[in-house]
Amino acid sequence: MFTLVVIIIILALIFDFINGFHDSANSIATVVSTRVLTPRKAVLWAAFFNLVAAFLFDVHVAKTIGKGLIDLAAVNEYVIMGGLIGAIVWNLITWYFGIPSSSSHALMGGYAGAAIAKAGFGSILYPPMLGMVMAFILMTTVMWLFHNQPSTKVNFAFRKLQLVSAAAYSLGHGTNDAQKTMGIITSLLVTTGMLKAFEVPYWVILSSHAAIACGTLFGGWRIVKTMGQKITKLKPVGGFCAETAGAITLLVTAFSGIAVSTTHTISGAIMGVGATKRFSAVRWGLAGSIIIAWIITIPAAALIGAISYGIISLFR
Repeated sequence: MFTLVVIIIILALIFDFINGFHDSANSIATVVSTRVLTPRKAVLWAAFFNLVAAFLFDVHVAKTIGKGLIDLAAVNEYVIMGGLIGAIVWNLITWYFGIPSSSSHALMGGYAGAAIAKAGFGSILYPPMLGMVMAFILMTTVMWLFHNQPSTKVNFAFRKLQLVSAAAYSLGHGTNDAQKTMGIITSLLVTTGMLKAFEVPYWVILSSHAAIACGTLFGGWRIVKTMGQKITKLKPVGGFCAETAGAITLLVTAFSGIAVSTTHTISGAIMGVGATKRFSAVRWGLAGSIIIAWIITIPAAALIGAISYGIISLFR
């Protein structure tokens, strides 16, 4: 049993690493596309603040994922393993095709699919637009405040401010996504009797943040290009507004214990910034394809998770 638990914890940290790798675009796409930082400096900046988040925030999101999504009575180590495999496979598929899908939704879908395969739909305990709306309002406000200022002066100022907004977004990204892995590992420890109550151990907090920070360092460059260049053209002021809106959304939801998609949040924020220029400034055809990927992520990962659980069950 102990060996199996160790293997599943390693698998969870591999998912966390891939999450950081897959979602590094969320943290760095805007700051790279506006040329405020080089790609290598951007991933170092983002990874550092992903790691720092471990020391600043409580684990509200981890508790939501760990005991608020699936009835723990229906969970065993094979359900968790199947769910992680479902999430990892879907993340690798979407990374390969450069699709900015949600690692969070992949994890939720994979976990739910494996639980349903074991115990049926009764095991399930029954927002991207926020970032878009907030970014639109913020960008409109900034445009109104600085409309009489020379564009070169405005861009120079916001190149500096974008370092702050990128750091804030990376803090939000770290505290949201690392906590989802914490929730899964802690669920494993509770269901196998290694923990008496759902309290996230400090070593789980540190290892989860370290894994996602390492993944961010490697950067999923295929998705960076989609996020930073293909949705809309960004200048430093737009990058600042998108990152700030995304950071506020992620930090507010993290403190509320709401598990949201960091990918959906920043994608929506970038669309919101682009829409302030003119409606056609956003490539809505590409945006529509991204939204379709959002919609199918949970059922696709759930299907892979259910199949994975079924295969694992045959050999246990």
